[in-house]
Amino acid sequence: MRASPILNQRLLEFLNTGVLLLDAELTIIYMNPAAEVLLEVSGKRGVGAPFFELAAESDADEKSMREAVITGHSYTKREARIQLHNQQHITLDYSVSPIAHPETRLPTLLVELQGRDRLLRISREEQLIAKQETTRSLVRGLAHEIKNPLGGIRGAAQLLARELPSLDLKEYTNIIIEEADRLRDLVDRLLGPRNIPKQEPVNIHEVLERVCQLIEVEATGQIDIRRDYDPSIPEMAGDKGQLIQALLNICRNAMQAMLENPNPLERPMLTIRTRTVRQFTIGQNRHRLVAQVDVIDNGPGIPEGIRENLFYPMVSGRADGSGLGLSISQSIINQINGIIEFTSVPQHTVFSIFLPLEAL
Repeated sequence: MRASPILNQRLLEFLNTGVLLLDAELTIIYMNPAAEVLLEVSGKRGVGAPFFELAAESDADEKSMREAVITGHSYTKREARIQLHNQQHITLDYSVSPIAHPETRLPTLLVELQGRDRLLRISREEQLIAKQETTRSLVRGLAHEIKNPLGGIRGAAQLLARELPSLDLKEYTNIIIEEADRLRDLVDRLLGPRNIPKQEPVNIHEVLERVCQLIEVEATGQIDIRRDYDPSIPEMAGDKGQLIQALLNICRNAMQAMLENPNPLERPMLTIRTRTVRQFTIGQNRHRLVAQVDVIDNGPGIPEGIRENLFYPMVSGRADGSGLGLSISQSIINQINGIIEFTSVPQHTVFSIFLPLEAL
């Protein structure tokens, strides 16, 4: 039994794949709802518009589509970088298939669109989480190997100090003890928080206000702080103290970067923005509702050479930085099934913290 045209159109409307039909001039004559979502345009505005006005790509790609109309050859392009009509950029896989229009029989192009941004982000997050787990395992093993002999060295220095007749000589044993303690503290910081996070109701804006107070004290009026909060965000389950530490590390890094390399044209500005995101995937887990906290600064940006390893311990873009703050923050956020991501260009760096808002 042959399907009716109405049934075929309804089936297209339920597809997750974006489907477009273009005429020989590459004008859109049909688009399904999935294509509207991908191209961020309504069907009323999209139908009748030239395809490359809504989704700009290179001249070579437009030429390929026009050649497909003439030659009748299909082709596929992977991970195409598309600029939408609203200046946003997306990554798409798309296939172009020349067909005859089902009613007029005129040459048309069937274009199938698959969004790649979500899949690429999930893959990137899985790699980030795997790296973090590997790093934590390595640091735990290294900490065990370091702390055992440190304890022995410190104990031997204390025993030796008791037997020394001169106070001048005891200064040397005091140096050994102090340096052993310093190394032990460094290892403890590498390990990050060792306490199991509390699971108690936390208002993320109370946490952020506490962080802002601490930053304002440290900055001594040298930076401006702008708050852009979504008051509808519900409470989340977490450890308030650890969340303050995680967010303070990120905000402090931004503050220090702006003060050490100030923008001569603009006063240092730290913006903290909160929003909710629905149906958001972190790693392999999809969450119904997530809080997104963006920490934005107008500092110099993150050096290209350290971006891939930024969340590793001892990696820092500052000459006197310890390189532990971001590693500790990522560990804390990972413990509550969240994740930290970032984007950076000069004068605009954004650290985005995603926190699941599970039902309390």
